[in-house]
Amino acid sequence: MITCTRILEFDAGHRVLGHGGRCRFIHGHRYKAEVTIQALSLDALGMVVDFGVVKERVGGWIDHQWDHNLLLHPDDPLLRLSGVFEGRDPYIMPNGNPTAENLASVLCLVAAQLLPEFKVTSVKLWETPNCFAECRPASR
Repeated sequence: MITCTRILEFDAGHRVLGHGGRCRFIHGHRYKAEVTIQALSLDALGMVVDFGVVKERVGGWIDHQWDHNLLLHPDDPLLRLSGVFEGRDPYIMPNGNPTAENLASVLCLVAAQLLPEFKVTSVKLWETPNCFAECRPASR
């Protein structure tokens, strides 16, 4: 068994509805996502996956959906304000607050969908240099 990991970085803003501390305010992070793929053996070129494929597919999705965007809970009152987002709608989380845990969960599902010919074994989502959440997909 061998794995390889592609790191993808992006900047985004968010806030955590219901949080009692400073995270209830809009703020931003330099996020880092680590997408790990596993194989039983290497391909003819000696790779698990070409790192560029992960960058193109998963990194492309991140660029389009999350990078330099505001990540919001579906019930966030900001979504009721018109004309605030200047042509780019925020990303509305499908699973609640835009926490590192929920972001990792979303990206884990997305990576598995965008890389169906590979086995995505985990996604780590770093919110700060000291804090990350990790999601491992259900076995398929």
